[in-house]
Amino acid sequence: MSHEISAHYLKLKEQHSELINAVEAMSEAARNSGPLDEKTLQLIQLGAAAAIGSKGSLRSHALRAVEAGATHEEVRHAVIVLTSTIGFPTVAAALSRVDEVLGSPK
Repeated sequence: MSHEISAHYLKLKEQHSELINAVEAMSEAARNSGPLDEKTLQLIQLGAAAAIGSKGSLRSHALRAVEAGATHEEVRHAVIVLTSTIGFPTVAAALSRVDEVLGSPK
């Protein structure tokens, strides 16, 4: 399962290359500023995407987490543990999106 960059992101990068390059550099600096491994970083970002209801980020970070070694169960659990923080309806919507990307659990 390979992470593909969305057409929308590529369009933004083409139209606003200086801005997107700066955002990418900031993201890289943040990732490299501490001891967390890639899988953990992606699961954290997945949780943030779920909290703000960003479908594109949910898709992206679910795929990136799997590419970094997370199991589908770990991805789903990273969303489920948010229930008491962001509420069941938001978690249910996020899980639906994760299932669209990774496939429904067995």
